[in-house]
Order: sequence, then structure tokens, then C-alpha cells
Amino acid sequence: MTTILSGTALSHDLAIIRSRDTHVDVFRAAVHRIGLHIAAETLKYLPSKQHHVDTPLETTTVDVIDGNVVVVPILRAGMGLLEPFLALCPGASVGFIGLKRNEETLQPNEYYRNLPPSDASTTFIVIDPMLATGGSMVATLDLLRPLPHQRLLVACLIGAPEGVHAVDDAHPDAHIIIAALDRELNDVGYIVPGLGDAGDRLFGTT
Repeated sequence: MTTILSGTALSHDLAIIRSRDTHVDVFRAAVHRIGLHIAAETLKYLPSKQHHVDTPLETTTVDVIDGNVVVVPILRAGMGLLEPFLALCPGASVGFIGLKRNEETLQPNEYYRNLPPSDASTTFIVIDPMLATGGSMVATLDLLRPLPHQRLLVACLIGAPEGVHAVDDAHPDAHIIIAALDRELNDVGYIVPGLGDAGDRLFGTT
């Protein structure tokens, strides 16, 4: 299942991060705002349970999060979306997966892993700005799949059809939430029109 966000304010900020002329500080701020849109939508799909609350006037029944949440940014670019998720889900734990794409094979190589304990009530939310070939996302979901959990969610800024299909094929139960679905990948595995390399643009590297 894939959810693609929409809205004028969101589209405005997507225009900012797509522009090659956007300075790093403006880029980061726009990514943060888009991240809040993505986080709000993603968190709608957390499992819930009913809870009784005593207001000053009466007792009412409300829905609350069922279980615990672990947000997993794929290093390094995924860090750009972490703060918006923690702002809206401050009780979440954070795990880290480090993957670097081999530019010749386009396959991900793992170089770091540090995950908090999980159990049968855990929802994993994997965050990465770009869902391009889907290789890094599928590799991360492959690592999380054997761990105790109840739900897998994927949250990205921009996706390509190839990446969405790769995740759907490998992990059909993982719900994908993206701010924009672009046209295709180019011959070196970058999303077009895209925004370039999200990590480089977030951290001012080349």
C-alpha cells in the first residue's frame, strides 16, 4: 500500500527543495516542514487501542497508540527526517541502519547497525528521503523483518515507481508514505526530476 501526500503548502516546499539554487539552510528548513507533513500522515497508521480519560467534566474514551514505536533512519540522509517524527511522537525510540550505495552495482552495503529492543507490539518506521531503486529500503526491511514487531511503515520525501515496486514486491505488508512520486530513475539510479543527492544537500557535502 502506498500513500502519496498532497496539498498546496506541501507542494510549495517541494518546489523549494527541488530547486538547485536553494541554499543548504533553506533546504533543511523546507525538509523539516515536509517531514512534519509526512510524520503526521505516517502516524495515522500506528496501531491504536481505546483508553479511558477523566476530563474535568466526565470520563471519555479516546484512542491511544497501541505498543511502542521505533523510528529507524537510514544513515545518513534519513537523519534529515528524524526530528519531525520525534516532534510528533516524542515517546519513540530510535534505531540506526547505515547503508552506502555501491555506485557501480547500485546495491547497498551495510556499515552500521544499532537497534533498540523490540517486541510483538513494536511498530518500525523506516525513514529515508529518497526511495530510488528501493535497494536500501528493502535491505533495511529485510533486517527488521525477523525482529519482533507488529507493523512496518516506510516514510520518504520522494519516490520513484521502481523503488515503490521493489518494496511492494519484497515486503507487500509495508505501508509506504511519500510526499511525491516522481517519473522514473535515470541510468545511474537517481530519481528524476528529483532533487539530486538528499544527503549532500542536507549536509553541504558533495
